[in-house]
Amino acid sequence: MKSILLTGTAGFIGSNFVPYFLEKYPDYKLINLDLLTYAGNLENLKECEGNPRYKFIKGDICNRELVEFIFNEYDIQGVIHFAAESHVDNSIKNPGVFIETNVNGTFTLIDVAYKYWMDKPFAYKEKYNNCRFHHISTDEVYGTLSDDPNDLFTEETPYAPNSPYSASKASSDMVVRSYQETYGLNTVITNCSNNYGPKQHDEKLIPTIIRKALASEPIPIYGDGKNIRDWLYVLDHCKGIDIVYHTGIEANVYNIGGRNERTNLQIVDRICSILDERVPKNESYKELITFVEDRAGHDRRYAIDATKLENELGWKADENFDTGIIKTIDWYLEKYAI
Repeated sequence: MKSILLTGTAGFIGSNFVPYFLEKYPDYKLINLDLLTYAGNLENLKECEGNPRYKFIKGDICNRELVEFIFNEYDIQGVIHFAAESHVDNSIKNPGVFIETNVNGTFTLIDVAYKYWMDKPFAYKEKYNNCRFHHISTDEVYGTLSDDPNDLFTEETPYAPNSPYSASKASSDMVVRSYQETYGLNTVITNCSNNYGPKQHDEKLIPTIIRKALASEPIPIYGDGKNIRDWLYVLDHCKGIDIVYHTGIEANVYNIGGRNERTNLQIVDRICSILDERVPKNESYKELITFVEDRAGHDRRYAIDATKLENELGWKADENFDTGIIKTIDWYLEKYAI
């Protein structure tokens, strides 16, 4: 039985990843280290409770003593690092928390992994030759794109983060890179586009639209609503992580995107149209759309070119936005008991 340390998997993406990974790999034991801040919720992982191959530990990735204990106690032979403060608005209000968790936390994890798995730079202990550190990052490290549809983020795009959140993630990416280059630690990094799907925190865009609409409250849309994001269904992201962790080339970065560019206005319009059919009211939910003051430093457009992942490792998104958003809305309708 091989023990893999997963961090932050009581959050949105990780809580979709854990049951998928448990089912697919019966020879893995998964250790979930999560501080359970406001974005983490063990209810997201109720389906995994009682599984002898799953262990939850409440704790902080910045706590070196705890991380060292986990490596020793469970003989960790791989790390998939999800844990991060991730909400841009919160990073603008309180950037220090993002630097502490995303930068210092990543450093603590990877430094402990290096010292546990390796005798010295470029010399793995024999038992740990195949151990890998997989760092989950974001497309926001690349900054913003023009309106040209041919302008896409690739793995070669220079970093240009514009918010404290994206700056902290860019910094953590650089920490991981440094351990690959300086010490020869086996690392891979994946940078994903905007995720959506079941279990996402209520504060995020798509859950907010659904929640506000069902409550007949104003649906807030920043600025003119024309900011563009590339939307990736969360289970497609999980499958991409799986492929990169197991077959990605060491020291490589892989971008994971859904090829589903939408403006925020298009998103809210589509969700409202579906809700008008599923849960009709006297007026269209679109009447609730309300424009609010734009977010500070709001990037205009993100879009990922996932060609490298598709061509080299054979990954392909199973969901397009039209299929994924219906699954997402159905999950939230069940959550809110509508």
